[in-house]
Amino acid sequence: MKKRFSQVGLPILFAALALTATGYYLWPRAQPKSAMSSGVSVGSALGGSDSTGYQRAYRPRPFVFPADHGPHPAFRNEWWYATGNLADATGREFGYQLTLFRIALAPTAPATDSTWRSNQVYMGHFALTDVAGNTHWGFERFSRGAMGLAGAHATPLRVWLEDWELAGTGSDPFPLRVRARQDDIAVDLMLDTGKPVVLQGDQGLSQKSAEPGNASYYYSYTHLPTQGTVSLGGQTFTASGASWLDREWSTSALGPEQNGWDWFALQLDDGREVMFYRLRCKDGSVDPFSKGVLVAADGSTRALRWNEVDLQPLGAWTSPHTGDRYPAGWRLRMPTEKLDLTVTPKIADQEMRRMVRYWEGAVAVDGHAGDQAVAGQGYLEMTRYESTTSMR
Repeated sequence: MKKRFSQVGLPILFAALALTATGYYLWPRAQPKSAMSSGVSVGSALGGSDSTGYQRAYRPRPFVFPADHGPHPAFRNEWWYATGNLADATGREFGYQLTLFRIALAPTAPATDSTWRSNQVYMGHFALTDVAGNTHWGFERFSRGAMGLAGAHATPLRVWLEDWELAGTGSDPFPLRVRARQDDIAVDLMLDTGKPVVLQGDQGLSQKSAEPGNASYYYSYTHLPTQGTVSLGGQTFTASGASWLDREWSTSALGPEQNGWDWFALQLDDGREVMFYRLRCKDGSVDPFSKGVLVAADGSTRALRWNEVDLQPLGAWTSPHTGDRYPAGWRLRMPTEKLDLTVTPKIADQEMRRMVRYWEGAVAVDGHAGDQAVAGQGYLEMTRYESTTSMR
């Protein structure tokens, strides 16, 4: 949801932004160590702030493409979120994440007396997991939506933050090129269409809490055949696999009783995909606004209610860097579909230690669909498990 309304959603980094009376400015890219270690709470970033002047997601609306692939500046938050699992010819596995966020600092644009001024800020998260090397790299950038430094447009689709970008070639976003480089870590990938677009929630309206307007407009491409190159440590690997693309825009999401979520995007080898996010309340219970979707091999969909998916954590992993304690894996059961899956991180440490700490990484899936064995892979996002958080 990239995070998801986060990823997790994840436009949860308002604390990385600062306003001055004369314009809109950003903290420098290198954040103070104290800011990175303490982080920002999910609840304070996604709930309760003033939404006056912004549009909110109150009811289903028609989706219009290609326009809706582009930006929605009347809403406060927006993100383009791509993840995938890849392998080279020898079977060496990689996972990647590139999320580009648009965040409005004010509902109206500032005076145009300077081309540097903008009420739009872009943030990027780029991560690469090298399974064989048991290593995960995570990077973060910020820039104003001015002077060509960052921005988004629909036709052809291009969303960029410096040289990190998702870019199409025409009115259809696919094939979609995903490129990012930080030092000697890079991906350059082409994502093609495998299945039709999936409108999440109620015809694309994904309600996150009881308050009207605490919702996002949300759609996904759940299976995108992918090929390209992965570079790390001076080596370049030709790799292929499958990606997942999430799109959300909103102004507010979490309510005061909510404090985090667990989000699953799973691609099964029987041709199905499962998306489910479990919203956690402050008392440790599951919020009934949790939901998901099951995508069949032919692209047809079935909505999943909060009580149709049983999630149980399997063990725990404690970050040696932050002390935060996350589930080490999950058992996901859907009795109505006779699905019983075990979701296991491909490596344990895929924690994103940025302005907001969260765990986001590549996972392997195995289990049963009825009496048939099933396997798969995907991405998992967990926000935010601290050392004192219950594993319920």
